[in-house]
Amino acid sequence: MPVSNTDVNFDIEDNHGHVPVMRSRMAELIAPAVEAAGDNAVIVDGTLGAGGHTEFFLRAFPQARVIGVDRDAASLEQATQRLAPFGDRFIGVNERFDEIGRAIDDGEGEIFDIARDNGIAGALFDLGVSSMQLDQSERGFAYKVDAPLDMRMDPSTGITAADVLNTYSHGELARILKFYGDERFAGKIASAILKERESHPFETSARLVELLYNTIPAATRRTGGHPAKRTFQALRVEVNRELEAIEQVIPVITSGLKIGGRVVFMSYQSLEDKLVKSMFKELTTSSTPAGLPMDLPGTAAFFKAITRGSEKATEAEIAENSRAGSVRVRAFERLAGEHSFLPPGTGIGA
Repeated sequence: MPVSNTDVNFDIEDNHGHVPVMRSRMAELIAPAVEAAGDNAVIVDGTLGAGGHTEFFLRAFPQARVIGVDRDAASLEQATQRLAPFGDRFIGVNERFDEIGRAIDDGEGEIFDIARDNGIAGALFDLGVSSMQLDQSERGFAYKVDAPLDMRMDPSTGITAADVLNTYSHGELARILKFYGDERFAGKIASAILKERESHPFETSARLVELLYNTIPAATRRTGGHPAKRTFQALRVEVNRELEAIEQVIPVITSGLKIGGRVVFMSYQSLEDKLVKSMFKELTTSSTPAGLPMDLPGTAAFFKAITRGSEKATEAEIAENSRAGSVRVRAFERLAGEHSFLPPGTGIGA
């Protein structure tokens, strides 16, 4: 059943000025599973952020409950305040999203009881940094504002971007810039960073941006967007171990889905999308030898793809939120197996 924006009373002002990317389409993708679960429908929003997708789900599916996960305690607190009118239909969890299985297994309250007894009906992972975090200049995510080089989604733990720049070897810096940022001049930039930090450690973003302007050839700077974009992306992915979190959450969330349950991944980088595609390839493929008329016992695929490849946003969705221009969406439905809630590194496909 299609879920349109006009069907749901959604106020953009309540979403801190941000429209959740493809919110109606996300609701459409999980709707069959959520509606089939009825009063036992539990949705996991693995990347809660400002709470926009969660609010849309709670309004679109009046019978459903949502568990929202965010590693950023400040974001979680703000979203929880915003979602307070929904009462016990929402509960927040302050964890990295690959810890959702353990959080549900250990959680107390009706929403966790329902999830454990019946499995998850729908799950959404809107990958990458949130718009709210980008808007907080002091977090250091944005290269257009001078700020401390932090970039941690959870500012209470882990290394900062400054730590990476000031302590990593030339080989380590070149590797993350090339692999996570697809930066053509990774080796040259790494050399410049090592030379620059000898005089003074990196502390703020403006100094790094200046270095990148001075290091990347002028002809390259004139095309392909801001010259700092790829380096800042690579540092953010490294600091937050983003690909590791995706790799670990997929077996966890797929094990926790009920039969008929659906999971949706929204990726904004090719590495994220390729990882999701690769990890679901085995889950959506029968292991029965080719040529047999039916699946042998125990060889059928656990999942099927709901989207055809990676789905892109429409022109209307991009007009509503320009961030949707780079999004790639993949959705999958569970076909078989008993649900369970397991820690990272275990579960289906681990």
